[in-house]
Amino acid sequence: MPLNGLGEPPGDQILPALFPVPDPATPAPARRRVPRPEAADGPEPPGSGPARPGTAEDGRQLVFFGAETAEPVLADLAGLLAGPAEVVRMGGTARISVVVDAAWRVHVLVAELAQRGIAASWEPTGDDRHAVRTSYARTLKPLAAAWLRGTTKRPPAGFHLNGRRLRLWLAAAGVAEPPGFLFRLGPADQECWEPVGAALAAVGLGGDLLDPTAGGPAYLVTGRRRLRRLAELVGDRPPAVPPPAWPERP
Repeated sequence: MPLNGLGEPPGDQILPALFPVPDPATPAPARRRVPRPEAADGPEPPGSGPARPGTAEDGRQLVFFGAETAEPVLADLAGLLAGPAEVVRMGGTARISVVVDAAWRVHVLVAELAQRGIAASWEPTGDDRHAVRTSYARTLKPLAAAWLRGTTKRPPAGFHLNGRRLRLWLAAAGVAEPPGFLFRLGPADQECWEPVGAALAAVGLGGDLLDPTAGGPAYLVTGRRRLRRLAELVGDRPPAVPPPAWPERP
């Protein structure tokens, strides 16, 4: 089901129903973002050391490398590729797609993609899931070139995670699994698992790799300090997300 660049379906097409529907009158928390260009994957350090906070308009501390400290950029979609998302090339363009297990994920991903100027579409898969796809776009070609070796997906050298990338991964495939959070991986993406795990550890979110027999493939992040770090990095819960599905700040 196609959507326009603003993340809204054309005509009478609507996004999958949410229960409960989020209250549109609820104001979003104020954020201060500092624009900063970013390549598809550059030498930016992962920020595993002490945070360098700023201050939001509501007085909250902003964590360095957190989702609230910079404008959304296309390179953030690397967070989807760290998880189960797929990327394919066609001519001079590329497309990213991911199958999600809940309607709220469609809402969040469409909105996040629209913030980055990417048109998206979605459709039910017939097994109570939804396939979310970007349009084919030339702007996505650098991500595809960085992540694909033939048809095999593999993180490029220097791959790192930050708050914006983690936010997208969490929206697409993060699952609350008390006492922690699962970050699901692509079942056929074994070449990604180790470097993605190293990138998680580098931002203070080292987790246990679960194989398919244990409910994976996924990384399980546990521990009070790590979950607090996760909440700081991914930022505030989007209105469409049910509260238990998003890490809350203390």
